[in-house]
Amino acid sequence: MSRIGKQPVVIPAGIDVKLDGPVLSFKKGNVEKLLDTKNYVNVKVEGNEVVFAPKGDDRQSRAFWGTFRSLANNIVIGLTEGYEKKLEINGVGYRAAVKGNVLELQLGFSHPINYEFPKDVSIAVEKNLITIKGDDKQVVGQIAAEIRAFRPPEPYKGKGVKYADEVIIRKAGKTAAK
Repeated sequence: MSRIGKQPVVIPAGIDVKLDGPVLSFKKGNVEKLLDTKNYVNVKVEGNEVVFAPKGDDRQSRAFWGTFRSLANNIVIGLTEGYEKKLEINGVGYRAAVKGNVLELQLGFSHPINYEFPKDVSIAVEKNLITIKGDDKQVVGQIAAEIRAFRPPEPYKGKGVKYADEVIIRKAGKTAAK
């Protein structure tokens, strides 16, 4: 039994849920998100809850059961609260600025890095902190990972782009031989 899969997804007021075959559609205002279960699980919309059940008793059906329940829950949380990731830039001369839907990064290379992000995601920069907000958990996490990958933090001085809650284990470096 999947502990996650057997919990129903509670739909708050303001979100409309429709089931069209294997496709669940979540709509809030003019934003619509689709979740295609590809007939891997049984889905029922009961009142203000969405209930998932496995198709069979095999291992893969039980895995899909919990996965699709989590994906549906992530869509609901994204439509109600949204998701946010914070990145921190450390290093002398390392800067970031937002121009339209382009994030311009100066990370110690001979050229600035221009990262174009989608319209449904918002990026804000304050001093050395980059805040990424959006309603899709996967997209927000992917953008944060791609920005971090331009200059990952190094263990000697801690320079680079890191998640705000990430802890960089520092190395001692060289010591003089006497």
